[in-house]
Amino acid sequence: MFRPEAAWVAAVATAWTLTAHAQLVDLDPDWKESAVTLPTTLRTDKLVALEMPRYLTTKFGIDPESVQITPEGVVRYVVVTTSAGGTTVTGSYEGIRCLTGEFRVYARTSSSGTWQALDQSPWRALNTSLPSQHALAMARQGACNGRAAAEPSASAIVTRLKGRAGDPLQR
Repeated sequence: MFRPEAAWVAAVATAWTLTAHAQLVDLDPDWKESAVTLPTTLRTDKLVALEMPRYLTTKFGIDPESVQITPEGVVRYVVVTTSAGGTTVTGSYEGIRCLTGEFRVYARTSSSGTWQALDQSPWRALNTSLPSQHALAMARQGACNGRAAAEPSASAIVTRLKGRAGDPLQR
């Protein structure tokens, strides 16, 4: 038996699904990322802490001097990871593409300070189930505003990150 209400609900659900899927598709298939210049050193003296779940003992901090927004809208930054005891310090140079909800790792380093480029690293979804969700935390806490870079400048992103650090309402 044909039920107009059921057909209407199915049509609305289909339209909503197609609209949601279309929002995840890159709008510019010819998009190209600008050249990547690796950081010269790993700086750990002025890090801005990322708010992470309380159960994590590893600490994540962003080097505020490394934050930049590329002309194509990628937010690049150095994240420094410090083990619970402070004995292990590593760095990762990463980028977040807010438009597509993805991040990429360009290079990694240890406390020795020698950067090792990851030339063909893939873009991965921010919400993937990885051991660390620091890229998602960076996107939510300062880098992105929906599907756009959050602020018109890198210094504004850093200011937003600093404003969130230690704010119990933002955890």
